Amino acid sequence: MEFKTTKEDTKLTVAIAGRLDTLSAPDLEKGLEPELAGITDLVLDLKDLEYISSAGLRVLLGLAQVMEKQGNMKVTNPGDAVMDVFSVTGFDDILNIE
Repeated sequence: MEFKTTKEDTKLTVAIAGRLDTLSAPDLEKGLEPELAGITDLVLDLKDLEYISSAGLRVLLGLAQVMEKQGNMKVTNPGDAVMDVFSVTGFDDILNIE
């Protein structure tokens, strides 16, 4: 898993690629934690995310909870495999997916 952040004022866009699983989810969580200070809009671009496990879902849920207090979070461009996981787990009702 790789992620790239782009910051514009109070908006942070995170492009996530590869597999977000038990091994990589802690890296994403630790990498984004310091970036969220002062952020009111968080965009997670999942265009290049191939797979997400329950550990990855936990990180997304944690980010959503943080952003609920600070502003807004949206998920963009999930592929079919990731969208299937969101649908089966009910995350399509929890997350703002575009």
